[in-house]
Amino acid sequence: MSWNPQYRSSKFRHVFGKPASKENCYDSVPITHSVQDNHFCAVNPYFIAVVTECSCGGAFFVIPLNQTGKLDPHYPRVCGHRGNVLDIKWNPFNDFEIASCSEDTTIKIWDIPKQLLTKNLTVCKKELMGHTRRVGLVEWHPTAANILFSSGYDFKVMVWNLDTKESIIMNPVRTITCHQGTILSMSFNTNGSLLATTCKDRKIRVLDPRAGAVLQEANCTEHRANKVLFLGHLNKLLSTGTSRWNNRQLAVWDQDNLSQPLSEMDLDGSSGVLFPFYDADTNMLYVVGKGDGNIRYYEVSADKPHLSYLTEYRSHSPQKGMGVMPKRGLDVTSCEIFRFYKLIASKGLIEPISMIVPRRSESYQEDIYPPTAGAWPSLTAQEWLRGMNKGPVMVSLRPCSELLSPQPLLPERPPSVPTAPSNQTGKVVVEDGRRSFSLVEEKVPRQAAAEHRPEEKTARLTNGFDMECPPPKTENELLQMFYRQQEEIRRLRELLTQREVQAKQLELEVKNSQMGSERF
Repeated sequence: MSWNPQYRSSKFRHVFGKPASKENCYDSVPITHSVQDNHFCAVNPYFIAVVTECSCGGAFFVIPLNQTGKLDPHYPRVCGHRGNVLDIKWNPFNDFEIASCSEDTTIKIWDIPKQLLTKNLTVCKKELMGHTRRVGLVEWHPTAANILFSSGYDFKVMVWNLDTKESIIMNPVRTITCHQGTILSMSFNTNGSLLATTCKDRKIRVLDPRAGAVLQEANCTEHRANKVLFLGHLNKLLSTGTSRWNNRQLAVWDQDNLSQPLSEMDLDGSSGVLFPFYDADTNMLYVVGKGDGNIRYYEVSADKPHLSYLTEYRSHSPQKGMGVMPKRGLDVTSCEIFRFYKLIASKGLIEPISMIVPRRSESYQEDIYPPTAGAWPSLTAQEWLRGMNKGPVMVSLRPCSELLSPQPLLPERPPSVPTAPSNQTGKVVVEDGRRSFSLVEEKVPRQAAAEHRPEEKTARLTNGFDMECPPPKTENELLQMFYRQQEEIRRLRELLTQREVQAKQLELEVKNSQMGSERF
């Protein structure tokens, strides 16, 4: 009997990892030697932040993304903590605001200047003081502005409302005290209405973050969970941990029933912690092992076996931590669907690794770039605290695209969250080099309105640039503009050819009619 393997068709089967060249890496960076099982790196489209060693308290670097190469030994640091920094996270709605937590039991919120740092930044914007022991994790709410979660070694998860004028906040709006050990990881679902945690007791808990109540709890002795992650809109959880035989393991759970895992997958017998990263837009799961040199990636589905192995990126350099670029910072012209920033502590190197879908066409690939979460909150802090839930504001990664979700309530956004100035026509322009989005609210559908107002489709050009799109500022934007112009030229040539054919046909009809009239 012959063996017939079952192949699963997938557009991501041939995804490959492409490391950056030496000149595009960040060299001579003194990466922290902390043994904490965290990422130690946070990335957004403007900066990369990495925890570093410091002789007096804790500190981290904030490096502009385009400042690659060797780092100056005297480069300024953000160093206001009295103890080692354990975790850092960028505000998803403000690319110039970052949160950090430390062994000194405090959380600090920092405003990063738009120009380069010229000296050490020691004065923070806000300081949160509520934990009695060191704080190991911080996490921003995915849809509500100015809501921050923190967990400490006092076994507590605290919810903070930063929408206040106070620079020192002593009392959180909610303290969750259901854990019996150190919290190892936290993860939100898509709209932020549920919070999943793993604890030192190896249990997985699904919580109501506003009430602090435990909705589900997994107590599976055969799988000792270390990290947990919500799998987007699949209503499932993924956890990484170890089996009873101390093999590293992945497990998929039903978020409404944590009595038994839906599926389990053993990987190997290494001892490093597995960090999962999930891309809800492509349903791809990336698994990174601390101390490993490889990155495994899978495709996730709602049906069994839930996890389908694709392939892995291999390297000889072990990773200390890993940062991830948000989707809005990817290079869509090269079909990049994910980007890691690998911390190699032994070399003092930060190496970008791009996950590429090989495509021959140079045009925008709509099928691998579905609508993704944008940089705008859909709720204010007070709305979320009152019990309202909303999904993220969705945007398209196509250059010069428009918001796909309803316009957020801009007047209610607190001053600390950047708002976009609007003009009389309803065009919202985002500062700091971001793309501009049209936020005009129409009472009729866009397609119907376009049919009734065909003159609005005409682009307004000034000095060769489309006024609906900003001039290109980077090489990638220049390439995208070039491709759009080529497509427009092609379209105009086809239109010109059609008009010439129509003119010739009309000329023949006129001649035939004249000849017919002369005969009579």
